[in-house]
Amino acid sequence: MASSKSRQRALARAKTERQIARRAAAARRRRQWQAGIGSAVVLVLLVVVVIWKTGGFSPAPAQADECAYTAVDPGNGVTDVGKPPTKNIVKNGVKTMTLTLGQGTVTAKLDPSKAPCTVNSISYLAGKNFFNNTTCHRVTGAILQCGDPGNPPNGSGGPAYRFPNENVPSPIEPSADPSAAPSADPGTPMALYPMGTVAMAHSSQPDSNSSQFFLVFKDTQFPADYTIFGTITGGLDVLQKIGAAGTDNGSADGKPKEEVKISTLSVTDTAPDETEPTPAPSTGGSAPASSASAAPSASSKS
Repeated sequence: MASSKSRQRALARAKTERQIARRAAAARRRRQWQAGIGSAVVLVLLVVVVIWKTGGFSPAPAQADECAYTAVDPGNGVTDVGKPPTKNIVKNGVKTMTLTLGQGTVTAKLDPSKAPCTVNSISYLAGKNFFNNTTCHRVTGAILQCGDPGNPPNGSGGPAYRFPNENVPSPIEPSADPSAAPSADPGTPMALYPMGTVAMAHSSQPDSNSSQFFLVFKDTQFPADYTIFGTITGGLDVLQKIGAAGTDNGSADGKPKEEVKISTLSVTDTAPDETEPTPAPSTGGSAPASSASAAPSASSKS
């Protein structure tokens, strides 16, 4: 009997010892888990502090505008179609500008690498059909000027923004040729604008480029103050015929004798088929101009 009780007490002690051991093991596992959680929390906090101190939680800096398109007050001749994008401007490759005129088609290669903000603006306006069904309001013996959305155009029309020059030509030495176009200001540097040049017209005010541009179909000289943004690749003969027809009043500079209307003007991201010879770039030294017409100009209102 005593032996049986001893065995029972031994079994009870063993059971109690096993329970104590299990509780101790569970307590160790709990402490280890808590220690692991604590370490992880400390590590996370450390990472957060490092990121905070290095500015990781600061808002990303705003991307700077790459082109400055300044809004102008709406008024006579202003057609508001918004403003072009000013960020992520295309600055490589080539684009094709196609003008469908009543007299024929003119194509030009645009160069965003040299005049990115100008090409961006022309592309934007073309996408808004800004130039469609507009009339080219000025012709001389060397250029055709277009881009005024007025009806009829008078040289004062444009979009509701303006922007600065870029890619202006290098000045040349004063020409001794009496046929060269005189400068309005004897102190104004002149430049050669070769046949095939596509450039922006602007007013006498600074940073006044808008939508008006001119197409050069014969070498000429103007002040070295006009943004060159493309080269004619097809249709020079069309422009030369328009120029040969002259003006509606017989003067050397005025409204084309025969209406020149742009049915459509488009800009695509493809290179044009270059059917016309590429004009030589302007270089130093004197060069005669084809006519003594006034420089391309858009009204100061535009």
